[in-house]
Amino acid sequence: MHTTSKLLVLVASLLFVALYFVPLWQITMLAPQYPEGIGLYIWINEISGMRPNNLESMNILNHYIGMKAIVPESIPELRIMPYIAGFFILSGLVVVLRKKRSLLTAWLILLVVTGSVGLVDYYLWGYDYGHNLDPNAAIKIPGMAYQPPLIGTKQILNFRATSLPHLGGYLYLASILLAAVAWYLDVKRDTRANSQQPASAIG
Repeated sequence: MHTTSKLLVLVASLLFVALYFVPLWQITMLAPQYPEGIGLYIWINEISGMRPNNLESMNILNHYIGMKAIVPESIPELRIMPYIAGFFILSGLVVVLRKKRSLLTAWLILLVVTGSVGLVDYYLWGYDYGHNLDPNAAIKIPGMAYQPPLIGTKQILNFRATSLPHLGGYLYLASILLAAVAWYLDVKRDTRANSQQPASAIG
């Protein structure tokens, strides 16, 4: 690996440190009775309200339509993700120290696969909460589901629900892009160096 590639990988791995301090994702809901909106932040180790009591308010609303309460302590992913972030920090530093493109390739693939699995898991989590409803709920609408959008905005009854990455999600994406650029630059420089060898030998 060349110097520029090593620096890019170093930055990409250290970006994961920020994930312990900023949310990965956010869900916001706007309605006439909540003009300022209520919402949730999804961190690597917890789910919190965007404002005080937002989580409690959302659980109360969910109760009326038969959705399960959101209990962060019962979500296993929130216990696992801090270790995943730590793994990418340490393994990224190993890539920089070992200077092997094969390790960079494996690290980049793991970043992409882990991010993809995370999105699928988030979709399935939302599907479970939005479709597996309590049949004894106070409000029942036949055929209605309350799954939030994976990414984007969706109308759910009188609520306009929006689900988007927060700063941590964008930092994760930035890590992938930096690692991809590092890999590309390393391959490009080696290819250029190899193409110049025959000319040098002839000279």
